[in-house]
Amino acid sequence: MELKVWVDGVQRIVCGVTEVTTCQEVVIALAQAIGRTGRYTLIEKWRDTERHLAPHENPIISLNKWGQYASDVQLILRRTGPSLSERPTSDSVARIPERTLYRQILSNSCDLRQLR
Repeated sequence: MELKVWVDGVQRIVCGVTEVTTCQEVVIALAQAIGRTGRYTLIEKWRDTERHLAPHENPIISLNKWGQYASDVQLILRRTGPSLSERPTSDSVARIPERTLYRQILSNSCDLRQLR
């Protein structure tokens, strides 16, 4: 199945998405495709309402819950912060612990490599 995701105002299509594909896998595929590092999340947007999808959620299942409104829902890849290598290393800067999701985003391989 194809999943349409907006990235920097451009609609991208992630191929090979199934009901067991997680948001984290989609984020990994898109981050690799655009060649950027950083922390990203998938946003589900309907009209003026936005919801952050959890890494373990399945975007296809989430869209199916919208029923007849599913075609009106946009999925958006949003950058939420710098990668570990982009962060300041000064001792004067307080370090915020990383979430496991973000550590894995660019380090794991993903089967969803076919992007248009």
